[in-house]
Amino acid sequence: MVQPVVQESHADMRQGDWMQTYSGYQFWPLDPMPEDVHILDIAHALSNQCRFAGHCRTFYSVAQHSVIVSQVVPLHDALWGLLHDAAEAYLVDLPRPLKRHSEMGRLYQAIEGRLVHVICERFGLPTDEPESIRLADDVVLMTEKRDLMPGIYKWSEVAEPLSENILCLNPIEAEDQFILRAEKLGLTL
Repeated sequence: MVQPVVQESHADMRQGDWMQTYSGYQFWPLDPMPEDVHILDIAHALSNQCRFAGHCRTFYSVAQHSVIVSQVVPLHDALWGLLHDAAEAYLVDLPRPLKRHSEMGRLYQAIEGRLVHVICERFGLPTDEPESIRLADDVVLMTEKRDLMPGIYKWSEVAEPLSENILCLNPIEAEDQFILRAEKLGLTL
C-alpha cells in the first residue's frame, strides 16, 4: 500500500477544486502542473478503469490497453504509447461518441489537451502525439473489438487487428504490467 504523502497545500493559488490521488497527493484537474503528475497514480487509476465504459464482455483496463499500445509502436515512441491515455487517470475515460460529438466532449477535450501537455512536460515527451500512436491505437481497438466486444454490430474497420488474442488482466496484474513497462522504458518510480 502506498503511504499518504504530506503535501503543503497551495489551494488558494490554484484554479478549481482538487482531488486526492492514490498516492496521497492533491491534484487540480483544471490547473495541473507537471510536479502533480506521478506514474504510480497513473498506473493505479488506469488499472481500475474499464475500457468502453465497461461495456466489454469482461473487465479490461485502460492500463492494459496502454501497455499493449506501447508494445505495438516503434520503441522510440513506446513511452508516448504507454502514456497516451494517462490524462484519463485524472479525468476518466469518456466514451468516444461523447468525447467527439457533444458540447461536453469539446470541453473535455480542452481540459484533456492541457493535461496532456503537462504530462508530456513531466515525462520529457514531445507535445505532438506521434503518428505511430494513432495507428497503433486503431490496431489495438480492432483487436479489442474482436476479442472483447459482442459481435453484433459492424464497426468501421480502421485497421487490421493483432494476430495475438487479448487475455484480460485483473486490475492488480494490469497495474503491475504498467509499472514494469514504465520502468523498462526508463521511468523511475
